Amino acid sequence: MFDYMSQLSQTEQENVKKVIKDLFRQTCILKIKYDPETLVARDNATYHSCNKHRAFIENYLQVLDCELLHDSQEHIFRLTGEGVPLLRISLTTTKILLLLKLIYKDKILGEGLNASVTNLREIRTYGMNTGLLTGKLTMGEWNEALNVMKRHQIVEIAGAVSNLEDDTPLYIYSTINMYCPAKEINELIKKYKGEEEEEE
Repeated sequence: MFDYMSQLSQTEQENVKKVIKDLFRQTCILKIKYDPETLVARDNATYHSCNKHRAFIENYLQVLDCELLHDSQEHIFRLTGEGVPLLRISLTTTKILLLLKLIYKDKILGEGLNASVTNLREIRTYGMNTGLLTGKLTMGEWNEALNVMKRHQIVEIAGAVSNLEDDTPLYIYSTINMYCPAKEINELIKKYKGEEEEEE
């Protein structure tokens, strides 16, 4: 395993290390990423490094009780297994994640970039219509939810999370489908809507 690394250039060694760090930090690596400033699609060099050194990375991760999965249709590498840190999220973040899944599902039949773009105003509207968000969230709650989703490659935000306004575009990646399977979405909404009503 170490022989492989020693045969790589210093730059390539750094690229392999970056891939492994990114997998543990954000779970997924996508082939196409959207520029946070412009939401223009661009090729992700980390994805290509992962693909190039895939056999080595898979062997390395196996030692850590992890597995590297590749979705060839969506062009996503994903880290799974016993060694992957658990993603713990708050109830509010869970509800916003469900709302993003609904928005994504409703829009994905559209064409072009706008098919997967939303904003806070639309999320709140979906929240009221489904009964998942009946009260007003603080900016801290929005920031927590969106930071988690940005880190795990679920959304891309135009600009900094702290500068978000009602109409700031949020791009929803197809990874939303991994975190919210379609067959479970209606049951989850009923469950969390019931919890919202109990809190009131």
